[in-house]
Amino acid sequence: MKSIHSKNKLRLAPYSLALILGAILIVTSCDLDETQEVTTLNNLVMSDEFDVDGAPDSNMWGYENGDGTNEGIPGWGNNELQYYTDRPENVIVENGVLIITAKEESFEGKGYTSARLTSQDLFEQQYGRFEARIRVPFGKGYWPAFWLLGVPKTISVDGEEVLEEWPAVGEIDIMEYLGDEPSNVFGTLHGPGFSGAESISKEFTLENDRFDTGFHVFGIEWSPTFVNFYVDGNIYQTLTREDVAEETDGEGVWVFDRPFYIILNVAIGGNLPGNPTENTVFPQSMIVDYVRVYN
Repeated sequence: MKSIHSKNKLRLAPYSLALILGAILIVTSCDLDETQEVTTLNNLVMSDEFDVDGAPDSNMWGYENGDGTNEGIPGWGNNELQYYTDRPENVIVENGVLIITAKEESFEGKGYTSARLTSQDLFEQQYGRFEARIRVPFGKGYWPAFWLLGVPKTISVDGEEVLEEWPAVGEIDIMEYLGDEPSNVFGTLHGPGFSGAESISKEFTLENDRFDTGFHVFGIEWSPTFVNFYVDGNIYQTLTREDVAEETDGEGVWVFDRPFYIILNVAIGGNLPGNPTENTVFPQSMIVDYVRVYN
């Protein structure tokens, strides 16, 4: 999510993903595309297996802390309830996995804490296969995500050199999940002409199973002309330049031709997932077995 999800340099947009997804454009079919297969890309260019206990590897991950106030978007633009920290209580590597834990507690004026990791300025790649093996929490108000944001380019606006803002940079939401819908995840593209309520998205339903009771592999294959979204090796959505043009009546701009960086986070409450209820159990965690990138 997120941009709710957004990088520090891109204040506006990603955070509006939140406001975004409230009216998100969901492609209705959830059938697998049986004509597609996940390509075996064996040139591993980035891997974190989370096999060293302690804080996440600082050569691969940084933090986005706070409640969005410093970015001018309190609640991360989505009326979210959490304060992101880098405390071990909220983010730690133990026993071969990364654990991002959301807690119900009073902290810096907020009622919940969590964490948001980013590979910005540490690992950024254009095209390839991005995947992670993840187990998510359960309950109303939980909103974990595994997603990518584009690196902004410097452009000239009224004679001044500035960095692009979202959605010009693009956003690829590899996996987003609402805690009260344990069998569903969705993958989404955002860009100029198809962001916010007009983003292009599709839901994947896990038959006779739940995403909170075991690990599943979420990923994309990304090329100059398409992005494939898959769960456990099953491609359920393929979006091409032509699809973007068709969905937006020719107004959408394909901006997935630059390096992107990775974000992992667990948001709590807000416009999209809704706030926790008395039945929502805290603390709970998003558990990440590995993150791998190939080209």
